[in-house]
Amino acid sequence: MIEKEFRNEDPPGKIIAFVLFVVSLYGGSSTAVKISLQGFPPLKMAFFRYILGLIAVGGVGLFYGISMRLRFEELRRLTVVAVLHALHTVLLNIGTQLTIASRSTIFFSLYPIFTVIFGNFWLPDDRLSVRKILGILSAFGGVIVAFAPNLREGGVLEYLIGDLIVTLAACFFGLRITLTKVFVQDIYPHRLLVWLLGLNIPCFLVLSYFFERGKPIVLTLASGAGMLYQGWILTGFCFLTLTSVLRKYKASKLVVLYFFNPVSGVLFSNLLLGDELSLSILAGTALVAVGIYLVNMRR
Repeated sequence: MIEKEFRNEDPPGKIIAFVLFVVSLYGGSSTAVKISLQGFPPLKMAFFRYILGLIAVGGVGLFYGISMRLRFEELRRLTVVAVLHALHTVLLNIGTQLTIASRSTIFFSLYPIFTVIFGNFWLPDDRLSVRKILGILSAFGGVIVAFAPNLREGGVLEYLIGDLIVTLAACFFGLRITLTKVFVQDIYPHRLLVWLLGLNIPCFLVLSYFFERGKPIVLTLASGAGMLYQGWILTGFCFLTLTSVLRKYKASKLVVLYFFNPVSGVLFSNLLLGDELSLSILAGTALVAVGIYLVNMRR
């Protein structure tokens, strides 16, 4: 056991700033995935990403002397979070294929809302409030505003199935975050993530065998760099950092920061491409900032 008390503190300003930095690194995830797909089929990409993440997280854990040995009493909980993680990954990929990228981003951005809803029932001292609801809605509204210009014309029914599948993926992801908050109280973050990744690796190996036979890996400098970014920066550094922070601080006050992820992706891509920042991006960023402030402001 790490500790017997359930830690659920309000994050201080320096933690909020640090998590925003970590979340902003996720803004490059879409670009890294697109680059990696130039050389890796999707399921093989996930397989190798988790291997690289496992090496990174396990290496850090062993460096700090943390035992990675699976304990029998932890198996059920680790299996639950691993299954939820695999489900959200598969459903997100399937749903995104049946809708468009901008709609997928918006609907998957619902996962902090699901996290707050689940947390209201399962996390002590992390209940819903009017201010928290307004903050979450403001931040989600910021994502919609930022992505509004990228939405194509088309009927709602045309993308309905894909949108619903992506929403279900967001629900599973929100549940996984909530349960991780509960389980990480007495399972070290490093060991939890090592087994979460380790249990997912054979799943994607089997799926790749059945659905990607005949699709070779074409390793290039660009696809290799994208894979390293996914495996070591996103899965290794970001995943481990956010899980470690989640152990101590309130989930509802941390997940609202995740709304900055899709907005930062659009923001940084425009800056890197030298484009002018549109009014929608600036307005969306402002709404996310207002939402973060409302949820994390001191009473």
